[in-house]
Amino acid sequence: MNKKEVLEIRKQFTNENCAITRICGCYVDAEKQIRTELKEAFLSLPEEEIYKYFEIFKKTLSGTPGKNLLNMEFPLDQEMPGGTQAWLLKLRNSRLTDEILLEEFYEKIIGSYAYGENYYIILIHAAYDIPRKASDGAEMFDASEDTYEYLLCSICPVKLSKAGLCYNAEKNSIEDRVRDWIVEAPAAGFLFPAFHDRNTDLHSMLYYTKNPEALQPALMEEVFGCRAPLSAKEQKETFGEFLTEALGENCDYDTVVTIHESLNEMVEEAKEEPEAPVLTKVQVKELLRQSGAKEEVLEHFEEQYDQILGEETEFVATNLASLKALEVKTPDVIVKVDPEKLDLVQTKVIDGKSYLMIQIDDEIEVNGVVVKGPKEEE
Repeated sequence: MNKKEVLEIRKQFTNENCAITRICGCYVDAEKQIRTELKEAFLSLPEEEIYKYFEIFKKTLSGTPGKNLLNMEFPLDQEMPGGTQAWLLKLRNSRLTDEILLEEFYEKIIGSYAYGENYYIILIHAAYDIPRKASDGAEMFDASEDTYEYLLCSICPVKLSKAGLCYNAEKNSIEDRVRDWIVEAPAAGFLFPAFHDRNTDLHSMLYYTKNPEALQPALMEEVFGCRAPLSAKEQKETFGEFLTEALGENCDYDTVVTIHESLNEMVEEAKEEPEAPVLTKVQVKELLRQSGAKEEVLEHFEEQYDQILGEETEFVATNLASLKALEVKTPDVIVKVDPEKLDLVQTKVIDGKSYLMIQIDDEIEVNGVVVKGPKEEE
């Protein structure tokens, strides 16, 4: 799913556009025991609660695609009878009225979700009548032909509010505040099935993680039957390791800087596009070619890519780019450079020793103190 598709579903979480039919959930304690359950028609909830649930659902569809929002396709065997996709489809089609399926769903989540404290599992069913779009892009709500029926799950930490003092208006006094168990913003969640090309895509789903480095691989593999992808940080580290291996002796400063400049340009050019650019094996090879990699490197590229990364490995360009600062690191010194000022940094060999040379045009600061630059030798 791209940005526009995610936004179209997020827009439903208002009183005016609500397509939610039913909400179910359970509160799980630190010992993985269910303490209480919820089963309601969504619109039967008090208005104040409905508004707060809307905020949770919006959060479950927020963040950066490729980092917080991950598109995952079901392996073919999971779409067969008895597979995870087929089971989720059965749960969706039940419209959350089958208590046996719900209990099984809770057990699957509790058994695979790695979290040692209290949390709240929220599951909703919704049926969105997809409005057709006129030639000018305007939505025609009276001309809906298809319905997107989906499940959205949010897994929210439940934590005790902080201790403190408060003002009691009735007693007109300052006193100890009552500590409550607060349902926080979701840490993980998913949308099933995915919403692609403004319609239902039964072959994939959208996974949400608040922390891109805590993907919950057991949850992905055991509940959804999908292979856990590399996190944003792992993508960057893996790509860097591959460059070091593939370029070998040709992995010099200028080549790597040029590669990152090309990545930054790619991301900037696609900034207004609904989907972040993705680098496949072919595109990584072309990136190296454009960055001046030698022919001897490109000759063995495909073989190395398959051996080190795997033929199907892809990278999201936004996870590799360094738009804010490029880090140049030695064992003793770390220098962060504005990507637009990379021409001010060079490497040179002087008297047989390698140096990192930084051109100084303006003032220099040391711990906030403006110091004088070096004077030219006579």
